[in-house]
Amino acid sequence: MTWGNGVLYVIVCASGAAGDVGRLVRLARDEGWTVQIVATPPALDFIDVPALERQTGRTVRSRYRRPDEPKPPRADAIIVAPATFNTINKFALGIADTYALGLLAEAPGLGIPVVVLPFVNDALASRVPFRRSVESLRAEGVSILPGPEQGRSGPPAAHDRAGDPEDRPWARALDALGRLRREAPGEVTGP
Repeated sequence: MTWGNGVLYVIVCASGAAGDVGRLVRLARDEGWTVQIVATPPALDFIDVPALERQTGRTVRSRYRRPDEPKPPRADAIIVAPATFNTINKFALGIADTYALGLLAEAPGLGIPVVVLPFVNDALASRVPFRRSVESLRAEGVSILPGPEQGRSGPPAAHDRAGDPEDRPWARALDALGRLRREAPGEVTGP
């Protein structure tokens, strides 16, 4: 079943924060999204796959489908959270060596809005290759948010003013997605 906003792919990377991605799923479903979890292969060790499958009603995907398997619905939007140093750099370079990166490599060319919520420590975030990757992705229209440990400017999002403080980074990703979709409403097509 596809809900009102369409299909949201949540791409999960191997980070300590991955275990909390169910918070993003709950918030997205509350906003009317059908959520499809796509995990990088290493992320499978960081998430509770059965719990996420119960929460979304969908199989967690981490590999390309076999020819005899049904094709999943096309993403109407993508949030990469938590996004790691490795995934962000590979995404920027167009490296598609996993199912998750293959989806990301195509998304800008298909007009699918993408929001990236980095969970990268300060040492890695300060590296020139990472800063170049962020700049390159932003130039393609990808929204890269400051990570939860980094400062941010502007007024707090609606989700930040109420509710559980642990939901804030996840809610910021949904708020950014809403802004992207409002800025380019004609470019996103449904399934």
